[in-house]
Amino acid sequence: PPFFDGSIDQKRIDDAVSRILRTKFELGLFDNPYVSEEEIKTLQFNMNAHRQLALEAALKSIVLLKNENHVLPFDKKIKSIALIGEDAIDARLGGYSGPGNNKINILEGIKRELTKTSVKTVIYSPGPGIKSNEWKVVPADYLLHLDNGKKEQGLKGAYFDNILLQGSSKIERIDNKIDFHWTFNSPANGIENDFYSIRWEGNLKSPITGNFKIGIDGDDGYRLYLNDSLVIDHWQKQTYSTSLTNYHFEKNKEYKIKIEFFEPAANGEIKLIWNVNIANDWRQKMTAAVNAAKKCDVAVVVAGIHEGEFQDRASLALPGHQEEVIRQIAATGKPVVVVLVGGSAITMNSWLDKIPALIDVWYPGEAGGTAIAKVLFGNYDPSGKLPITFPMSEAQLPLVYNHKPTGRGDDYYNLSGLPLYPFGYGLSYTTFNYSNLQLSKDSILKTDSAQVNFTLKNTGKVEGDEVVQLYIRDMVASVVRPVLELKGFQRIHLKPGEAKNISFRITREMLSMLDLHLTKVVEPGEFRIMIGSSSRDLKLKTNLVVKE
Repeated sequence: PPFFDGSIDQKRIDDAVSRILRTKFELGLFDNPYVSEEEIKTLQFNMNAHRQLALEAALKSIVLLKNENHVLPFDKKIKSIALIGEDAIDARLGGYSGPGNNKINILEGIKRELTKTSVKTVIYSPGPGIKSNEWKVVPADYLLHLDNGKKEQGLKGAYFDNILLQGSSKIERIDNKIDFHWTFNSPANGIENDFYSIRWEGNLKSPITGNFKIGIDGDDGYRLYLNDSLVIDHWQKQTYSTSLTNYHFEKNKEYKIKIEFFEPAANGEIKLIWNVNIANDWRQKMTAAVNAAKKCDVAVVVAGIHEGEFQDRASLALPGHQEEVIRQIAATGKPVVVVLVGGSAITMNSWLDKIPALIDVWYPGEAGGTAIAKVLFGNYDPSGKLPITFPMSEAQLPLVYNHKPTGRGDDYYNLSGLPLYPFGYGLSYTTFNYSNLQLSKDSILKTDSAQVNFTLKNTGKVEGDEVVQLYIRDMVASVVRPVLELKGFQRIHLKPGEAKNISFRITREMLSMLDLHLTKVVEPGEFRIMIGSSSRDLKLKTNLVVKE
């Protein structure tokens, strides 16, 4: 390996290896015998201290994004709550998290908290969910071929080492269903992954009678024939598409089927799909969710996103019919609180102005349901801040708070250049005042440090936390520097009317940068010191001069 050629210091390698081995020792992987899995669950995962830590982490991470007319926390007069959304009971932990232990979902968390409230009724309705479920891959049960005069499951696939289905096929095999995604791998041995074509043939048997949709979902360069008639023709290679056509099927009748596909650029994907035996129940679920909201004093809509490795989102909007659920429930006139579940930004143009309250809970962990209920009922003041920027539209991306100066305006002709919610943003059930900014020194040597002080006061009626944030900008530098950078933050707890003196130590590290030669330096000059509650809401500012 290249790191044995001396290009990496041996001490650096030893340090990396020792950290891995230390972790393995702590996990008991070198014990003999191995530590019992049941013992680990009993002694570690179920410890009260760990449960309490999970709750604390969930509470502190929840971000209140909108709260018009003080809809949150719930008024003591509220007697009934409609809880809408699959994520209200799923208790998802996010990718690579495992199944979890004793997870508390949002519905359960709310029910546990009811003894401390005036709420008597909670009506749960799943709504349409994240997936629209308007079609599915044709199951293997309905795809047939003849084998020595006997009908068997699957279609006959002929795989060619060219894109024109020419000559003899390289490989022939039976594929039980047409549901393939070839990325770095090829569809069959002896065929290159970036140059091939396939023909599938056999019969399609319908389980019911009726007019349905059938088609192809995938990387186009495909054709579909039914009873020797070309019903879908996307033979021109262009993009990924979903093509469906209407077709009348009769129960237990078989239809001759042929699918042709070619791929000249790798990353091929193809699925044979239909909507047979798919109940159009999302509309029924939509109606049930709206009716539940009409019966209650307030509606909580829990909306989630789907993400993960090899599952990036092309759109930042809520998937499925969730946005329509929010709009229809808002149209009932009942106060609506939207709870967002997911690990990344979400656009909200079609519904944000229709709801008064919004919180982002991310993937809140095993105690998430308890934490969310405490926030909704006002037994905890939300104080989390956004660690990312929420854009108004995907067209604004990339959009970050610490961008380099552009020398031009930030706005578009038809869209503001500003984010929907900026980095560091987050509301509270109380209010805070920043005042009395002071620097210990107006100027320092580049080897010194300075202290900045200010007063933070809780000017609201409830106790709560404020996450104060320190940003710095190097006004003039030898290389282009960001317009501002987060250099420090503190979570401060204050009772109503209480004030505290808060200080940050501005160190050499905070003022340093990499120069043209990638050497870490502190350059003399003027630095803008900014303190506030987000990267856009900078309430106090002053300048610090650094000298040689």
